[in-house]
Amino acid sequence: MLAVDVGGTKLACAVVDAAGRLAHRRVVPTPRSDDREVVFGALGLLARSVLDAASAPVVACGVGCGGPSDTASGTVSPLNIPAWRGFPLARRLAEVTGLPVAVENDAQALARAEGWLGAARGVSDYLAMVVSTGVGGGIVLERRLLAGSHGNAGHIGHVVVEPGGRPCACGGVGCLEAEASGTAIAAATGRPAAEAAPDVRRRTGTLVGRAVASVANLLDLQLAVVAGSVALGFGAPFFAAAQEEIDLRARLDFSVGTRIVPAGLGDLGPLVGAAAVAHHALESTS
Repeated sequence: MLAVDVGGTKLACAVVDAAGRLAHRRVVPTPRSDDREVVFGALGLLARSVLDAASAPVVACGVGCGGPSDTASGTVSPLNIPAWRGFPLARRLAEVTGLPVAVENDAQALARAEGWLGAARGVSDYLAMVVSTGVGGGIVLERRLLAGSHGNAGHIGHVVVEPGGRPCACGGVGCLEAEASGTAIAAATGRPAAEAAPDVRRRTGTLVGRAVASVANLLDLQLAVVAGSVALGFGAPFFAAAQEEIDLRARLDFSVGTRIVPAGLGDLGPLVGAAAVAHHALESTS
């Protein structure tokens, strides 16, 4: 499978085999441009370069992209790529690659990956999250990924964690993404998220834990698996603060004991997940 991960900071692409092994992985920065074609041009060149390097046949392409999106039409409107609003990503990538293309929210793709080979392997009910440039989520219940009417179920980045908090790019106020994403941290502190002070790292974990507790109470699940440059970069202080907040707020009989853990696949999860998106699409049409 050709796997494509589209984020606000970087674009990544690789060939992923049936065992989840990656080959020809390549990464480029996401162009900072108001021109949608400049952004897609970089992605198209990246995808073609990986395909051209592949030594075995590639039968399909899967994409994980920040949301919102519409899986039926293959269009995306990622909040952290302002140039793309209603962008026909599936159709455009199909034209460039000559492959059938399936697109899902990047965190939903991560959920597939972590259930397949990662920290949620063998678990029937869990939440997967990406805390990076933006914040996204994917939810698996009874071993089925929740989609929703447009494919956006699980978008935990827009759960309100600070009423009266910072304005969000979605138009709301106090969303998790507006408070805990890399973009939000940089805007609030004037420094890149990677340089965040210890108190910022703990506060970010606390807010993520607050959102996870709400999901655990709502959906009767006990595991959250978290990836993304902010979460994994902040490390132990982030996860400790998140777990403390979950323990404080997930107090129902079925949500007590909810755990938050780092994604088992690390920074490879989004690409493994994108391959899983392609595999699922092929299975659905066969």
